[in-house]
This record gives sequence, C-alpha cells and structure tokens, in this order.
Amino acid sequence: MRKDRAKYVAILQAAVKVMAESGYYNAQVSRIAREAGVADGTVYLYFKNKEDILISILRETIGEIIERVQAALAGLEDPAEMLHRLVFLYFRGLAETKDLAMVTQVHLRQTNPDVRRKIGDIMRPYYRIIDGIIERGVDQGMFRPTIDRRIARRMIFGTMDETVTAWVLTGAKYDLVALAGPVVDLLLGGLVRREDERWRKEPDRKESLG
Repeated sequence: MRKDRAKYVAILQAAVKVMAESGYYNAQVSRIAREAGVADGTVYLYFKNKEDILISILRETIGEIIERVQAALAGLEDPAEMLHRLVFLYFRGLAETKDLAMVTQVHLRQTNPDVRRKIGDIMRPYYRIIDGIIERGVDQGMFRPTIDRRIARRMIFGTMDETVTAWVLTGAKYDLVALAGPVVDLLLGGLVRREDERWRKEPDRKESLG
C-alpha cells in the first residue's frame, strides 16, 4: 500500500501535541487520530503501535536536523565554526516547536530499554558528525591531541541535550537559540583562564575523594 505523506506527517504532528499535553503513557491513539483528522484504523496503517509513533517522531526530527547540519557544514574548514553551527541548528530545530522539544527531551526518557536502544540507533549518525568535528579539530591542532574523543563527544552532546531539557522544564521562557554562542564558548574554552597555571596541576586524589 502506498502511504500518503501528508497523512503520515499529520499523524506525527497530532501525536506530538497529544503526547506533550498528556505524556506518552496517557496519550491515546484514538485521541491522536481525532487530532489528525483521521480514523483510528488509519493510524495503524502507518504505524505498528504508539511506540512506533514515538520512534518515528524522533527519527523525523533528528533526520531533519542532520540534513540542516550537513548542508551548513559543507565546505567549512574551521572546527570552531562547525561546532557553533552544529549547536545553533540543534537548538533552533527543537526551539521551533515547544511541544516537540517536550516529547523528545522528557517523554522519550520515560520509555523502556528497547525504545532507548532504538533511540541510540537513530542518534548515531548525529554522533558521527560530532566525532568528525572533533577529529578535524585535533588534526588542525585546534583541539588537544590527548583528549579522549569519546568523552569529548559525550560532553558536547550532553551539554547541548541538558541545555534544551532545562529550557523545556522551565517553561521555554527564554531564547534557547541565543544560548548557542555561550555554550560553544564554554565547550571550546573550558572554565579556567589559560594564563592561570593552576589548571595544569594534578588534583590531590586523597583530598578530592574526601
């Protein structure tokens, strides 16, 4: 059966609204169908179940963000500028619809381990983009060659992810996109002043362990 793209999108948009208002577990397929203007049975022609709808929301969202990022990074050489565009587009993509951010940042976290594994699969291409920026930064000598690249990627995405989550949980009352610059500045510069030699010292292990 050939599926109607317009109906597919309408169901996803309706699901975002219903899940943002009621939560994933309380969102009824019948209500999603009513919001989308289709029959209940039509939803099951496009999706296996409510879990499939949720995963599809993330797949569509991240897929669109990845396309924007890849287009924005094409031809760029400066790792700092690449990182800024990556963060900016992620924030803008989720700030465009508060309901969508609520679903991806809050309700997706409350699902079962199988769903979380699928989330990891969907996010993997995005993580590879971050890995590529880190690799370029190291190759160009902008980033330290000794950094643990896996930790660096987790730090970058974790900072982005937590910034969006905090924005959602505080009612989206401020400009999320405007935080892209300060976030990138912190990621690139860290917390200490480079002229302060104290940052180079090894911490006292016993003291830090209390």
